[in-house]
Amino acid sequence: MADGVALLVMDVQQAVVERYGEPALVGRLVAAIAAARAAAIPVIFVRVAFRTGFPEVSPRNRSFSALVAQPGGRGFGETDPASQIHPDLAPQPADVVVVKRRVSAFTGSDLEVVLRARGVTTLVLTGIATSGVVLSTAREAADRDYGLVILRDGCADADPEVHRVLMEKVFPRQAEVLSVADWVEKVQRG
Repeated sequence: MADGVALLVMDVQQAVVERYGEPALVGRLVAAIAAARAAAIPVIFVRVAFRTGFPEVSPRNRSFSALVAQPGGRGFGETDPASQIHPDLAPQPADVVVVKRRVSAFTGSDLEVVLRARGVTTLVLTGIATSGVVLSTAREAADRDYGLVILRDGCADADPEVHRVLMEKVFPRQAEVLSVADWVEKVQRG
């Protein structure tokens, strides 16, 4: 199973997990990450962060301009503690951390370079929010001809109904949608 597969753990940053994450989500992600590492599947963390002064944020971008208008940019500077990966999911030395500048994991990052260098052809997606980074990354990855697996309970959204509709009606058109437990079992079987 490990050949050509990578696990993407997206936007599980301190501030994001605190705001949107359900408590059990981090535990499920720990299990997915451990299974990936045990099977030699690359683990790639993706986080959103901006340079000092937020030169990447256009006033026309409603989401990000509202975010950085808050005092201190609500902790989304590159070095802000709130923009770092949640400590319970701490990246290991063999893991890759990609910094992006937009919603999709591909936009404004070097993710494509990392994936090509590792021969990755299938992405396993997890993250917060389902309607944000997961949806945007899934769409862009499908357009780039990656195989896709989305871990339904390895993702979270502020709106449970949006999460449900994406997982049950939208994502199955382009991805295999599994629970973390089912994916872990599949990985362990090889």
